[in-house]
Amino acid sequence: MEVSKHVDVLIVGAGISGVDAACRLKQRCPRKSFAIVEARARIGGTWDLFRYPGVRSDSDMYTLSFPFRPWSRDQAIVGGEQIRRYVEDTARDIGIMDQIRFNTRVTAASWSSNDARWSVETSDGLYTCRFLYLASGYYDYAAGYRPEWPGEADFKGQTVHPQFWPEDLDFAGKNVAVIGSGATAVTLVPSMAETAAKVTMVQRSPSYIVAAPARDSMAKWLPASLVRWKHILLTIFLYARARSRPDRVARFIKDKAREALPEGYPVERDFSPSYAPWDQRLCLIPDGDLFAAMSSGKVGIATGEIERFVPEGLLLQGGETIPADVIVTATGLNMRLLGGIELVVDDEPVRAPERVIYKGMMLSGVPNLFVAFGYANASWTLRSDLTARAACRLINRMERLGARSATPIVPDGIGRKPVLGLTSGYVSRAAAILPSQGDRDPWHVPQNYLRDLAAMTFARIDEGLKLG
Repeated sequence: MEVSKHVDVLIVGAGISGVDAACRLKQRCPRKSFAIVEARARIGGTWDLFRYPGVRSDSDMYTLSFPFRPWSRDQAIVGGEQIRRYVEDTARDIGIMDQIRFNTRVTAASWSSNDARWSVETSDGLYTCRFLYLASGYYDYAAGYRPEWPGEADFKGQTVHPQFWPEDLDFAGKNVAVIGSGATAVTLVPSMAETAAKVTMVQRSPSYIVAAPARDSMAKWLPASLVRWKHILLTIFLYARARSRPDRVARFIKDKAREALPEGYPVERDFSPSYAPWDQRLCLIPDGDLFAAMSSGKVGIATGEIERFVPEGLLLQGGETIPADVIVTATGLNMRLLGGIELVVDDEPVRAPERVIYKGMMLSGVPNLFVAFGYANASWTLRSDLTARAACRLINRMERLGARSATPIVPDGIGRKPVLGLTSGYVSRAAAILPSQGDRDPWHVPQNYLRDLAAMTFARIDEGLKLG
């Protein structure tokens, strides 16, 4: 089916956020036309990009799934391909597959106030729309974060980055060193240990690592919507407890690691971060698989700065050599706001750091633009679905009023602060490209689903907007 190049709403990205937005538009704005443009050849976004061993979500599927198609199985943590298939099945079941144009990359978009229209430049030519909905996430798909170390050319083995995993990489029976201690590293290590001779996780400093059940037995008999709410409320409670009593929560996390590891293991050395819980995201390991792999002797952790690569592996500053045939640089991601698209409003370039986030879904001074953001402390879908529902509310409100444009206008004297309250490396590196949030509603992003749900559902949807 041919997709029209002029639509009411053009969605950029066919991952979780884009599919969610399209489904909500079909449900709640049935008279509005829409299309999705996706740079990749398949649906799924992040879950189509990452192909490394063991790739999975660190959020449970009950909150990662769409509320209009809730996850009903007892498997709470699933692999990346299973997530991708779920997103694709949802798009097919709801009937939006024909609205997706694959292999279509957006490069720029310009807004004309005279025409009340976006002109969107793509690899498939020019599209036009009344509303532009950016659902492309905030990671750079083209390049991961990759520091350089002295001596890399001396290493006799193979070096890979998880974002660009070679399909033919054979690590069976080999020594593997995984550089990093974040979500990707703790996912890769136990998975690779199944066939590798030995896997060593080389970390500059520890992260908080929390074991969680891979299955929820309550899902076998409790309605899916109630299982979802159970996980939502549990996440909110645990986050609040971590922020209000960080020392107690830190001790609890380390005590649980101590219980799962062999007696006498130096937990303070390898599992005691210098920051408080949720200053950075916690790393979830299903059924404690990392701890089990360590207890089996197939996985080890080396904590310390890397001095250099050497022919036989890695040399740490403390003098320890980590033997490796394969080195995986699980060193993180780069943020890329707005999908790398150059935005222009009435011939003026839009510079994101100069803007303030409105209701977590629009940018100050930019008309008819929606941006899907996820939570930093909970499942991505919880927040992106609220954005999709609120966007539909606003579109319907504008139709009733006969308005052609909606522009967030920052009030005088508003205070500004970082939009993401994390100290993670990828957030710190992106500080110069991120918009800010305000110190009051509707410019404040509370990182709390219940507060957002109430505000996005019951508060005035056009508060703080200039309608034209």
